[in-house]
Amino acid sequence: MGMAMRVAGTRARSAVPSATDPLNPIWHPSPNFGERRDGLTPSLIVIHYTAMDSAQAALDRLCDPKAEVSAHYLVGNDGTLWQMVREEDRAWHAGAGEWHGQTDINSRSIGIELDNAGKHPFPEPQMHRLEQLLRQIMYRWAILPNGVIGHSDMAPGRKFDPGPRFDWLRLERNLLATPRGYAAGPQTASKGQFRNLAQAAGFSADVDDDTLLHAVRLRYRPWGRGPLQQADLAPLIPHS
Repeated sequence: MGMAMRVAGTRARSAVPSATDPLNPIWHPSPNFGERRDGLTPSLIVIHYTAMDSAQAALDRLCDPKAEVSAHYLVGNDGTLWQMVREEDRAWHAGAGEWHGQTDINSRSIGIELDNAGKHPFPEPQMHRLEQLLRQIMYRWAILPNGVIGHSDMAPGRKFDPGPRFDWLRLERNLLATPRGYAAGPQTASKGQFRNLAQAAGFSADVDDDTLLHAVRLRYRPWGRGPLQQADLAPLIPHS
């Protein structure tokens, strides 16, 4: 199949795993899904961590009808890949929140869970498999790097995954996430300027200044502490 350009969010081919899929995910269907609403198709990919003891524990929960949660994919720390919901269906992974002013993220996104408690680095086999998966999903649905976000990006203050140990820079360097800005920015960092830049970058949820700052730092400067600094604005300034 050629690499012809497609409208973002348009399915290129069946999203159901097949024997010819080089990733060959383990099909482990979850009952927790529904139809995407209002004719929406995936234009976002939301990355999560499981915050559970093992991939098996996460898989059990994501497939438990009583839990009422699910995701499209789960990537184990050894790179094992499971698929629980077809990409064209609506998994229940994002919950309340918004990105670029758009709500019902579940209907707009594909959810990927990573087997990680949020307190340690993500192993190389897991990151490698994630990158392979992202490339396939982005191609299938014509999703651009700015459509790859973390759970904490769209739900500031409510969610914190994939957490401070996730290597966003690695994804950026491989064109799998929006590259951060490196401009010096204004000499003084005002809360108004910061909020405007954050909203333009996609952080549009209605939260207070401290919660917004924490969410942006989780994505770009997880080591950042204290009040707003000039360095907090720099990653949000788009490349010229």
